[in-house]
Amino acid sequence: MSMLGSIMIALVALEHLYILIMEMFLWTTPRVMKTFGTTSEQAQITRPMAANQGLYNGFLAAGLIWSLLHPDDHVSRQIAFFFLGCVLVAALYGGWSVKKSIWLMQGLPALIALLLVWLGY
Repeated sequence: MSMLGSIMIALVALEHLYILIMEMFLWTTPRVMKTFGTTSEQAQITRPMAANQGLYNGFLAAGLIWSLLHPDDHVSRQIAFFFLGCVLVAALYGGWSVKKSIWLMQGLPALIALLLVWLGY
């Protein structure tokens, strides 16, 4: 895979690792509650659900990292297409159902990475 596409995939993977950390381990901290717009009570109630979501974000990151490490370029690109597509679908749904900024924060980087991989950059 090309350098620019790989860099974007790595950035998307890092973003999802960061989300994993926020949702699994920092959900009830003031900074994360502010980021997600929750109160302390809401954060306590939704903590198990957030941890589950964080785990799924970790799976997305793991798949993207796998695409960067796979030795066969053709297979690597297919893995990247699949996981970037998953991120994009999740961002589209999240932007529609939760907060429109998800389209920009998660969807746009995934879309850029997907286009770069598809175009061979």
